[in-house]
Amino acid sequence: MLKLENIETFYGESQALFGVSLEIGPSEVVTLLGRNGMGKSTTIKSIIGLAPVRSGKILFRDWPIHSCPSHVIARSGIGLVPEGRQIFPNLTVYENMVATAANPTGARNPFLLKDVLSLFPRLKDRMNNYGNQLSGGEQQMLAIARALMINPRLLILDEATEGLAPLIRREIWQALAVLKDRGMSILIVDKNIQALMNLAQRHYIMEKGKIVWTGPTSSLESRPELQKRYIGV
Repeated sequence: MLKLENIETFYGESQALFGVSLEIGPSEVVTLLGRNGMGKSTTIKSIIGLAPVRSGKILFRDWPIHSCPSHVIARSGIGLVPEGRQIFPNLTVYENMVATAANPTGARNPFLLKDVLSLFPRLKDRMNNYGNQLSGGEQQMLAIARALMINPRLLILDEATEGLAPLIRREIWQALAVLKDRGMSILIVDKNIQALMNLAQRHYIMEKGKIVWTGPTSSLESRPELQKRYIGV
């Protein structure tokens, strides 16, 4: 589904990524782990065209996207839930969801408004509220809902549940489990390691702009020293 090959990304003359390689298969849930400032968000920005890749390749469904603008990458079937949510504050919940609704990849069973509302029933009661009238958790649900309305083949979530109340986090993890069962490929950045291990099949750990470890959930669970060295505060 997605393959990064030796990606190197710079901000001006400052190098942020050093030969990053990772893969996500069809219907696979993968995490990108590491402490703050280690390159996770830059990796995501490189995938979606917001941080220009200086060398290496990014293939999405065998199509090179590392030189494409962001809107072309989005139309190819990659949906992003960005860090900080970035919903439209002056649009209603309904308007946020339908503003970019599309099925550019021709999905046979596309997400419709009713499908998204079944994942996040809280939003159904907020349809006429503006984005800036929602709680942080409701805004995150809306950000996920908005991404799903473009019917992506791959969903990327940057800090999926950061700063949210436990009840809201649980509802979001439950929704992601439904998407996994539906066969969606997902890349997640989050700090809730146990929830990630319950959901994902494989994990990548980053440190200082490099991938320093990758493996299945069983390996990560059996090696607490990895979590302490690269992920723990």
